Amino acid sequence: MENIGSPPETTNLVDAQVTRAQESHGSSAPLIPTSRLERLLRERVLRRSSKSYHSLEESRDSNGDLDISGNSNDLYLSDGDRGYQDEDMFEGNAFVKHLTDGPEKQDARVPKQRLLVVANRLPVSAIRKDDDSWGLEISVGGLVSALLGINEFEARWIGWAGVNVPDEVGQRSLTKALAEKRCIPVFLDEEIVHQYYNGYCNNILWPLFHYLGLPQEDRLATTRSFQSQFAAYKEANQMFADVVNAHYREGDVVWCHDYHLMFLPKCLKDYNRKMKVGWFLHTPFPSSEIHRTLPSRSELLRSVLAADLVGFHTYDYARHFVSACTRILGLEGTPDGVEDQGKLTRVAAFPIGIDSERFIRALELDVVKAHMNQLKERFAGRKVMLGVDRLDMIKGIPQKILAFEKFLEENPVWRDKVVLVQIAVPTRTDVPEYQKLSSQVHEIVGRINGRFGSLTAVPIHHLDRSLEFHELCALYAVTDVALVTSLRDGMNLVSYEFVACQASKKGVLILSEFAGAAQSLGAGAILVNPWNITEVASSIGYALTMPADEREKRHRHNFTHVSTHTSQEWAETFVSELNDTVVEAQLRIRQIPPLLPKGDAVERFMHSNNRLLILGFNATLTEPVDTQGRRIDQFKEMELKLHQDLKEPLRRLCEDPKTTIIVLSGSDRNVLDENFGGYSLWLAAEHGMFLRRTTGDWMTTMPENLNMDWVDSVKHVFEYFTERTPRSHFELRETSLVWNYKYADVEFGKLQSKDLLQHLWTGPISNASVDVVQGARSVEVRAVGVTKGAAIDRILGEIVHHTHVEAPIDYVLCVGHFLPKDEDIYSFFEPELPTGPAPSARAKIANPLNRFASNSTGVAAFCRKAPLPIPSPDTRANSFLGNGNWWSRMRERMTVHEGSSVLDLRGENYFSCAVGRKRSSARYLLGSSTEVVELLKELTACGP
Repeated sequence: MENIGSPPETTNLVDAQVTRAQESHGSSAPLIPTSRLERLLRERVLRRSSKSYHSLEESRDSNGDLDISGNSNDLYLSDGDRGYQDEDMFEGNAFVKHLTDGPEKQDARVPKQRLLVVANRLPVSAIRKDDDSWGLEISVGGLVSALLGINEFEARWIGWAGVNVPDEVGQRSLTKALAEKRCIPVFLDEEIVHQYYNGYCNNILWPLFHYLGLPQEDRLATTRSFQSQFAAYKEANQMFADVVNAHYREGDVVWCHDYHLMFLPKCLKDYNRKMKVGWFLHTPFPSSEIHRTLPSRSELLRSVLAADLVGFHTYDYARHFVSACTRILGLEGTPDGVEDQGKLTRVAAFPIGIDSERFIRALELDVVKAHMNQLKERFAGRKVMLGVDRLDMIKGIPQKILAFEKFLEENPVWRDKVVLVQIAVPTRTDVPEYQKLSSQVHEIVGRINGRFGSLTAVPIHHLDRSLEFHELCALYAVTDVALVTSLRDGMNLVSYEFVACQASKKGVLILSEFAGAAQSLGAGAILVNPWNITEVASSIGYALTMPADEREKRHRHNFTHVSTHTSQEWAETFVSELNDTVVEAQLRIRQIPPLLPKGDAVERFMHSNNRLLILGFNATLTEPVDTQGRRIDQFKEMELKLHQDLKEPLRRLCEDPKTTIIVLSGSDRNVLDENFGGYSLWLAAEHGMFLRRTTGDWMTTMPENLNMDWVDSVKHVFEYFTERTPRSHFELRETSLVWNYKYADVEFGKLQSKDLLQHLWTGPISNASVDVVQGARSVEVRAVGVTKGAAIDRILGEIVHHTHVEAPIDYVLCVGHFLPKDEDIYSFFEPELPTGPAPSARAKIANPLNRFASNSTGVAAFCRKAPLPIPSPDTRANSFLGNGNWWSRMRERMTVHEGSSVLDLRGENYFSCAVGRKRSSARYLLGSSTEVVELLKELTACGP
């Protein structure tokens, strides 16, 4: 996003904000925004001042004649809130003028940030006239309206033009014609459209997202059809991505829309990780229990999570999405969104609005006033109730009409004094379910009109068609009660439009609690459960008899919201938040170590004389666990097994006389014995408290003063919470206890862990010398000082006392999926940390204060306790060549637990690497145990 405080300022705000945020760490300048909220508030002020500026400039350039109003029809007919269409609504529209004429002259000199809006359909429909000639018609839509009047972005639309164009001549001519309207086509053939749009989108995703469930599979052919539809869905999303990639420029913002394009964020990020990608859903997002029924549930969620910012109309939908990611994918839900190993996808609610000013101004037009007078004359002496919906299962039209029937049945006095005008625009007339719904509605309307109607009037006026915009505005204005009874709706902007047109009438809005608009207009509307016919009928009676002062208060509350939360404000807010989310991500990335440079690690390994490899076990050397569907085989996963592909390279490394391997794990001794009994290496169990060479016996490295009196009381607590938390378990070790709720229900497990921690701190361990270590889904209680970093010096001491060392250790590779508490092992070998903020600096630069390289040649050694006299470099070099007895003299004068005395480590020969964690104090990262396998295979290829 650009700095829009004054039009000449056109530098990219993302880079500027990153620079300012970095500078602010070292200065106290009060005007520099240092937090995300401060930056967003500042941008809000700048955006509004920019609006005033552009409004003034437009009025000067057009002598006050330029109309930047738009319309608020929905972009998607499949989930719109009404079905009327009026091409005349775009006459005088600034956005259409912008599409047709290009950027306005006064802005041509100012470079703007480009906004690539990617939706299933373009805002224009194409009609082919001949081989190389096309006619274009503007399509109305809420998304089109939302981008009206946004002057700080240069918008491009990418989508399907709604027509099959198989020939190259037609594709070239259509592309050229659309380019004049700043639109870019995606060419989909008929089969793709049928499988992707009519199939997977409208037959599977749309019903599921509206809580209608998946279609029943009564034949194997149905299952194959679903699979082919899903394949077409992925293929279509990739085709959209290819078009975006072809037109993308560095710095562009890509805004993907709706359930048609859930794979698009991942496709785009695979192409360019730095691309700014936002995704917005215009329908409800179902609860995790509904979404988990979808066969492709995990793939879709992970694809959406590739976006930087994910937006929904209401907090409920955002909450459901986060819950699905935690329950189905096993990721961590945070107040800001979903976190996956340090990568945060922001999830937030952005309620869309309408261009309220257009409706307000429309009421002053003569044509609208004429329609209003006709309607008042037509319904004189009767209260007017109104419903405007698409003829769709989710709109609750039968429930609405039945509630009206019940009201008339229970209130005979109102039968000649109220009329219900129901606009039901037919959609998908070729689908049997919709045909059945249409017949049902007609049958109910006919029965009610026959029962309560007369020769001169009927209680229900039912229209199977859309209304022209001016007619609709007039109908809104004369309505006394608007009735919106959606069974499930993303937002439903009919309620907004009704409120915008009620300045004089101040009618009452009856609104379904299952419509997204209930979150915004619920305070001023009468909320109802559309399934409760009795409640809706009662609400109709209350609305018709509501006192004027109450109607005034309710209307004022809703009108304030509708007039301030406009569609333009919605679009600007989303893009502003997206830009700032990228800023935050860039700041976070600066604190994330880089990927391990395997080539450097292997080359240093080759040229070293004595190598030390410290390897974790769980999630480092174990088989990877497939958690795509979160349907984990708990017993198999709990039974830790060495990765099959690691057995041979590990054996070869163990046979290398220049290489010493330590498997350092929090697991108990039996687990390590079972997996590594056949290898010649060192095993360090329970965070290094127990040690043995695989050819020897276990010995302890525990400090003598380790107090374990607290174990029994903590064990009783863990047993209690294991009993009351299904699928949780605890492990009793000699130096620690671990309660694990990884396989329990996510939310329940979190609540139980909080309860457990509170009980521990106020009871068994209130005065004990213990550390409580919280993992992703575990709680561990261990004695103070039991960490891998604290144990490694003692482990090295034991190793050098039981091994003939011919040369000091000059290469260390430390790899593991360690808890933050145990990452002190990385700093044990680490040169003194530099002062710079970037972790990569310490990976590339050996600090001159490095305790392992304190002289110019980098061969001085370090002793942690009682420093021993170390031979000079020349003396040691001769000893290593067989001309002395350095090791014999060193061993005689060394005491136990002084293993660091044999380290002769340069900074460039030390590689610490976290596996599967992005927040780490290690120098480098590896993604999974699979990458560990690849690394060790490359090391074995070097030979002894």
